[in-house]
Amino acid sequence: MKNLNAIRFAGTLCVTALIISLSQIHTFANECSHADEKITKIGIIQDTVKVSVEVPLKPEDISPLLAGEQIPTLKLQTVSGEDFDLNKSISETPTILVFYRGGWCPYCSKQLAGLQEVEKDLTKAGYQLIAISTDSPENLSKTLDKQSLSYKLLSDADLNAAKKFGIAFKGPKNYDGFLPETSGGKNVEKLLPVPSVFIISRKGQILFEYINPNIAQRLSGALLKAAAIALRTDI
Repeated sequence: MKNLNAIRFAGTLCVTALIISLSQIHTFANECSHADEKITKIGIIQDTVKVSVEVPLKPEDISPLLAGEQIPTLKLQTVSGEDFDLNKSISETPTILVFYRGGWCPYCSKQLAGLQEVEKDLTKAGYQLIAISTDSPENLSKTLDKQSLSYKLLSDADLNAAKKFGIAFKGPKNYDGFLPETSGGKNVEKLLPVPSVFIISRKGQILFEYINPNIAQRLSGALLKAAAIALRTDI
């Protein structure tokens, strides 16, 4: 009997231990599950933060590509609405790339006119001049005709190029009405580019840049011409 009772007692201890172990496993599993949920939530929060800071709210907070870096792969639209392979064009001819806000901007209009004055000299120096804005192809055409420009205008209506160059930022609230309109409905994020000038070699490397958050201050045609000529041996 003593042996039987001992066996029964040992069996009871085993069952109790098993129940405790199962309970601990269940508790551990719940803790792991909660931990996973917390990690997932943290990941979501981090991803949200990444998205929110990808395009800054202020022009002073942009993080543009730097001299020495390679430009991204990009396709934009011409005045006629056709796709334009920017990288292919640059590989054929060293390029002066100008980002401006749009034909509606008086500072941009003045800049475009200044570029027209030195366009022939830049061409003689071996460059092509390309200006990119948020305008739709239709609005680019209006700017081209109004200012009698001989160089190429390209549409970055969704600001994909501006974002990849690191010069896009969230436009002010008072711009919300016409930014989607002037872009043909593509500027849904209501962004603007910081006006910028890049001199790019045939290999796609940035040799020179001028980026100024102050929309009223633009690189003059004379200074651009001087920089372009100085870099001729590197293009």
